[in-house]
Amino acid sequence: MGTSVKPPTMGPSGGVVSGTAKAIVGELGRVRVVAARPEVPGYKRDQFGQAWSDNHSGLGGHNGCDTRNDVLAAQLQARKYRGKSRCVVIAGVLPVEPYTGKRIEFRKEAASEIQIDHIYPLSRAWDMGAAKWSKQRRVDFANDEAMNLIAADGPANASKGDSGPGEWMPINRAYRCTYVLRYLQVARKWSLPITAADRDSAKAITHICP
Repeated sequence: MGTSVKPPTMGPSGGVVSGTAKAIVGELGRVRVVAARPEVPGYKRDQFGQAWSDNHSGLGGHNGCDTRNDVLAAQLQARKYRGKSRCVVIAGVLPVEPYTGKRIEFRKEAASEIQIDHIYPLSRAWDMGAAKWSKQRRVDFANDEAMNLIAADGPANASKGDSGPGEWMPINRAYRCTYVLRYLQVARKWSLPITAADRDSAKAITHICP
């Protein structure tokens, strides 16, 4: 018997895609799509635990440092720590901030310049199914450093709010494909659906992705 050959991944317009575009198309085939985001009452930030926790099962969990400082330590360059601490990051440089593409110097006294963003936002997750999760699962989701958290420009993060790709895209065009892919990967990892608008935006972005 001959060896079967897996057919190439096809884009939304029928063309063969590769790289990030192929990965996006693959994720779209695995996530659940709902017509629109429902409105589920009861969301509060503390439904997902304290703002940043070390009590979670993911990357960096139970290492003695909270997740915000773990993310800063992982994503900033030229880091400086408070005193003898190996946790509290007080300064550093984000050479290319993903949402804007600009270079940002971080100082703890102006901490709002760099915020830690949930690519798939917490309140959105609440509406899309997390309201029914256990408290610990919500804490694990909120502190998912490996997949869902990035150091981001404060104003850009504020403009994003709790939107998905169907409503918002980074002004940094070079990051848009990565943003969409990571959003879909988080959705699949945590069994969260995406909206039809998210799906349509993700399909459209494949035309410009490498």
